Amino acid sequence: MAAAPLSLGTQFREELTCSICLELFTRPKVLPCQHTFCQDCLQDLASRRVPLQCPNCRRQVRLPPQGVAGLQDNLMAANMCERLQNQATLSGETKEQPQSGNRCNFHPSEEVKLYCKQCNVPVCTECCEEAHDGHPTTGLKKAAQEKRSTVQALINEGRNILESYCGFIRGLREQEKSLTEQKQQRDNSITQAYNQMVQKLTQRKDLLLSESQQNHSKNVEKMQTERDRVLADVNELFAACDRAEQELQQGWVEFLSQETALTEVVEKYRGKAAPTPVQTQPAVFQPTDTPVPVLGHVTVQSLPSAPIPAAPAPIPAAPAPIPAAPAPIPAAPAPIPAAPAPIPAAPAPIPAAPAPIPAAPAPIPAAPAPIPAAPAPIPAAPAPIPAAPAPIPAAPAPIPAAPAPIPAAPAPIPAGPAARGKSHHHGDHREEEHQSPRVTFGGEGSETGQFDWPRGVAVSEEGEIFVADRGNQRIQVFTLQGTFVRQFPTVVSGEEEMYPQDVALDGEGNLLVVGGTSSADFAVQYNKQGRALRKFDLQETGWYRGVAVDTRRNHILITQTTGDLGNTQGEVLVYSPDGTLVRTVEGKWTNLLLRRRGVKRAHYITLDGGGNILVSDCDNHCVHVCNEDGQFLFQFGSEGSGEGQLNYPRGICTDRAGNIIVADSGNSRVEMFDKTGKFLKHIATDMAGLQAVAMATQGQLVMTCADPGNDIHTVSIFNNY
Repeated sequence: MAAAPLSLGTQFREELTCSICLELFTRPKVLPCQHTFCQDCLQDLASRRVPLQCPNCRRQVRLPPQGVAGLQDNLMAANMCERLQNQATLSGETKEQPQSGNRCNFHPSEEVKLYCKQCNVPVCTECCEEAHDGHPTTGLKKAAQEKRSTVQALINEGRNILESYCGFIRGLREQEKSLTEQKQQRDNSITQAYNQMVQKLTQRKDLLLSESQQNHSKNVEKMQTERDRVLADVNELFAACDRAEQELQQGWVEFLSQETALTEVVEKYRGKAAPTPVQTQPAVFQPTDTPVPVLGHVTVQSLPSAPIPAAPAPIPAAPAPIPAAPAPIPAAPAPIPAAPAPIPAAPAPIPAAPAPIPAAPAPIPAAPAPIPAAPAPIPAAPAPIPAAPAPIPAAPAPIPAAPAPIPAAPAPIPAGPAARGKSHHHGDHREEEHQSPRVTFGGEGSETGQFDWPRGVAVSEEGEIFVADRGNQRIQVFTLQGTFVRQFPTVVSGEEEMYPQDVALDGEGNLLVVGGTSSADFAVQYNKQGRALRKFDLQETGWYRGVAVDTRRNHILITQTTGDLGNTQGEVLVYSPDGTLVRTVEGKWTNLLLRRRGVKRAHYITLDGGGNILVSDCDNHCVHVCNEDGQFLFQFGSEGSGEGQLNYPRGICTDRAGNIIVADSGNSRVEMFDKTGKFLKHIATDMAGLQAVAMATQGQLVMTCADPGNDIHTVSIFNNY
């Protein structure tokens, strides 16, 4: 046991050592991932690496406004470091100080020579005559010999308890490593399941497209055969009539010679039946009305509940020896199976309320029990998708005079049951409970699904999200689940491309995009596949714009800010689809709506269900509301961070109930107001770099975030808010 103090001290020092400077913690700070480092080490690291990443787990850290100093203090680590340092200091002082004799604390002139058995303290002769008069005493040497074994037993017990706790801490370190490996395995299984599902859906799509093409080719071939047959008759009849007409113009003799031949041809076709309509059978695509396939579920196995003792067991006078090493913590988790069971159609429901936490926790045992490190396995393969559709009947039905139109696209797959506007039961209901409230995707880059400063966003009735990827000069399209669909460059004319700033959809499903190049601003209309339909020029101002469409009046509304920084004026321009500036019959409208209402910096714009126009004003930190004719109604918001206050508001939209949703960019939050501008609630309070917001017809809220300083280039979808 002679080496035990050094071993324990070394182990504690290892746990309290910063992995950056390899010294004891100084002002230790805790990162969100629960790893601890010195404050100065983190400040130095943050100044050299943006964004900051944890040196241990590489998790990205978003610093508070106060920087590293605003992170949570690890008070326990600080106290333990202080004790270690004090212990080292006292040990050094004890070694350096010579023995000066055992003097009595109450009688400094007297030397301690006796030991009071009744009070268990060393005493001098003066003490025996005063406070310890009549108490049984013995010599110091004899008392030390009698007490040595008891004290040594307590020391051994304490060392053993310390060793058990050190073993527990070592086990936690191994367990954390094991949990990290399990997480990687889980993530790989989820990604594998997703890729398999996408592959099967792609194969299914290709099969359906192939069958559609085969049906089309068969119908076209049938029509071409009939066309060729009729054309032969047409050529014969046309040639006979043409020759007779030419002879008729040349003279009587020639005309009479052609009468017999023409009579034969005409009589041939006189008794012949007219061509009958070609019987074709165009295929119709019928999308399956099935719920969204579920990749799987991340579940946690419940732990067996241990009984809570009523009171801790008493410590015996001579404790039994405690084993030097506690029960080992398993280093390797249970493996995740490569081919899990198929996903059930209806997952198990999540309990509505967790089990209550007991008011009085159980006492901490001397040697803590290990924590199990193996979670439940995640299924890696989704339910199989049927490979063959229903067969098309071989005998075509007669073509009706006005056939039913073939739908151009299947109905969009709803992102979640919450968006359907009605209650569900059985599998649908459980699926709603498992739905993630927020989906975030993106990241900085130029690959598909990545962004360079995403700004405007709009959602079509079919559930497609259109994102203005400004830095990459393109529009990217995604589903309401965040899956990439397609992209197209924001071409102005020829090979010239603009930087898109905002987007909106018109009544015909076309996309309006406002943006500009280094020398000009434009408004361009694209179809959903990215083909430019028309464009018109805008005044080059150097300020960002917003765009909205009044589908009832078929007007395009575009914000515009002019002037220099600190002296700006905002306005809204109203155009017809061909780019003509709109004026009222009375001629009261010029090229602006809101200038006289004090708008400084008109940014984003939207219309509510009643046709009222809402404009976010960044410099005034408010939202202006006017009617569809441009007459001012009211404004709401003021500079600040309290409820109902705004700081540099940007994107704005309304939901089906008429509530107004504002991207409160300066406060990194999304706010909801009612239709009169009264504050209702915070939808989100952790959205750095907020840009635009848009509402899907299915009820989802979509928003873009761009903050290059913190490496944020994302799109988020809120399924519930």
